[in-house]
Order: sequence, then C-alpha cells, then structure tokens
Amino acid sequence: MHAAVVVPRVNAPEILPALVIGAGQAGLSASFHLQRLDIDHVVLDADHGPGGAWQHRWNALTMRDVHGVAELPGSTPPPRTAERANLAIPEYFTEYERAHELPVIRPVHVERVENDAQDPLLLETHAHGRVWRSRTIVNATGTWSQPFVPRYPGMESFAGEQLHTVAYPGPEHFIGKRTLVVGGGASAVQFLGALAPITDTVWVTRREPVWRTDDFTPEAGAASVALVEQRVAAGLPPQSVVSVTGLMLREQEREAERLGAYRARRPMFASVEPRGVRWADGSFEPVDIILWATGFRPAIAHLAPLHLRSAAGGIQLDRGGRGTTAVADPRVQLVGYGPSASTIGANRAGRIAATGVRRYLKGIASVGAADVAPTDARPTEAHGAAPQTAAPLTA
Repeated sequence: MHAAVVVPRVNAPEILPALVIGAGQAGLSASFHLQRLDIDHVVLDADHGPGGAWQHRWNALTMRDVHGVAELPGSTPPPRTAERANLAIPEYFTEYERAHELPVIRPVHVERVENDAQDPLLLETHAHGRVWRSRTIVNATGTWSQPFVPRYPGMESFAGEQLHTVAYPGPEHFIGKRTLVVGGGASAVQFLGALAPITDTVWVTRREPVWRTDDFTPEAGAASVALVEQRVAAGLPPQSVVSVTGLMLREQEREAERLGAYRARRPMFASVEPRGVRWADGSFEPVDIILWATGFRPAIAHLAPLHLRSAAGGIQLDRGGRGTTAVADPRVQLVGYGPSASTIGANRAGRIAATGVRRYLKGIASVGAADVAPTDARPTEAHGAAPQTAAPLTA
C-alpha cells in the first residue's frame, strides 16, 4: 500500500475556481494543465493512495500485458516489463504527484454534486460531511467503480461462484473448475487466454466476435476514438474505445487458441440454473464459475442532480464529441468519459478540460457573474428547492 499524497489546503479559498474529482490518468492530466494555466484547484480522490484504478487490478496483469499506458504530460511511463501493473503504475503516479506538487487530497469520497442554493453559477460538492464550493468541476471518475453485470433469469439460484472481472482473484482460483466466460470484449479474450490452458472453459457472447486482421496502428486507434465521439456528440451513452477496435490475439493467448477456446464460442444463454446455464433450445452446460467479463459503466451517478443527461440517455459533449464540456452545463468538464475513457485519449482530454475551465472562468469574469448562467441551471434548484439526489459513489 502506497502512502497517501495529501497536499494541505489551509488557505484554500472559500470558492475554488476549479475542482477535479478523481486522480487517475485523466484527473492527473487535468490537474497538471490547470496548474500550468495558473488556475487554483484541488483534486479529490477516493482512494487511499495514488494509482487510480490500476492499483486495484489483479496481480497477474503485468506492464507487458497492458494495452499500453500513455504517459502523463511531461513524464515518461514505466517500461513494458514483467513487473506487476498494480505496483508499477501506482509508483509512477506517486512520483508524478510529488514531482509536480499536484493538490491531491485523499481519501475523499464524493457523494453528489449539485447547484449552489445561493448562487446558480456555483457547484457544491458533498464529500465526507464537507461541502466544497467551486465555479467549475472536472469529473475524472472513470468506470472502474461501476462494474456492469447484466441480469438473466435464475442468476440468484446459481450454486457455484459468480465473479466480475473487477474482482478477478488470479488464475489459480479457477484450476479444476469449469468456467463460463461471458463477454465479447478484449478482457474476455484475455481471461480465456489465461484460463483455457489450466481449466475447462466455455465462452459466450451476445454478438459474433469481430476479429482484427491488421495491426492496431495509431491511425486505427484514432479511428476507433472517432466512433465513440460520434455517439457522445449525439448524446448517446458512450461505448468503450476498446469495444470498437475489434479483437486481436496476443502471444499470451496463442495456447488458448490452439486448445480451441475461441472457436467454441456460443451465443448467450437464456437462463441460469443452480448447476449451470441453459439456452433457449433446451441445451445445457454445467459450470462451476461464471466470470462476467461484461465491462463497466461511467461512474457519474454523483452528477445526477445536475441533470446532464440528454433525452438519448448519455451526456452530450461539445465540439462534436471531441471536447470535454457538458453541453447541458458549461461548468462541467468530463474526462475519462466516452472517447477519453482509455489511455488513448485521457491525456488530451485533460488538456482540453483545463482549457474549457479557463474559457468558462474568463466568460463569467468578462461578462459579470450576474449575467451568465449555465445552460441547464434550473430556477427551482437555484432558489433552494430540494435537488435530486444520487447514490453514494466512489470517485
């Protein structure tokens, strides 16, 4: 466990120009660029130490296995070695926070963000019994705290073990246990690669897997990000960048491929029973463990009182989905959301978010606070009506 990096803010102003929620890659990038722009801010992070979601990943994940960690601005990332990612990246983040004296305060669990009852241009962030007041918010809470498991009839009756990949205990746990891997993304492919050589596996997906046959070049990465941007620009719920890149096998998965783990893929089952799963045609597969490699959802429930979602169900961002400003409320920047919810776009999003904060602050300074209001400010909330509450959420 790494020691927490806490920057005391004894003389912090009553109203901050900016507040960042989350100290993963996107949050640290945003803080770095806010600091370069001389914008006073704090970063509230729910974890006890640096490292973002990386510190919680399984021990078997090494720096050689990860998709590639884009370096934080002004630094060099850890080398692609056999070192555990959940050690190397927290150490990297720790040194980065110290070297740049970033104002990270932890552990601070953000419960909700809402309009200030006295000033519709202010936001209130409720965390650990304290209210932080800020002109702008950079939300960098990512997805790790929101693992997604779909619902199927009979799930509660299953007598075996059900795990989401967020709680993956390591391959040894699965030895001798017939394992059903659910999901059609890169993580499902990787877990099959780890498990098929040591135990019996069954793979199920909702759709036919789409395999890449070409190299994943920077141009291909940019094209994949663009597909996610299109959804965000339309206000639709974002898909992950990984979900639109197509699937590729690494050397680590070649043994599972030889064993037929990927050829034996089946469509989704209809129901879960105590000893396994059953398909609509009546066929049955007995299994001991169901591993849900079904991804994550954006961790944004704490923003619900701001009513940022569009009628299409997602949060629409500016610049045709390439920006980070919430169209419904220009006080709010989202990084690690949609196209920046991966190492491909997180650093760029931090820079764009800091620029968006500066633009908003300049706007209210030049026009006058009384003449500028966020596009989604609701008079009932601005005058003290009870706001919609959101479930507590780790930031």
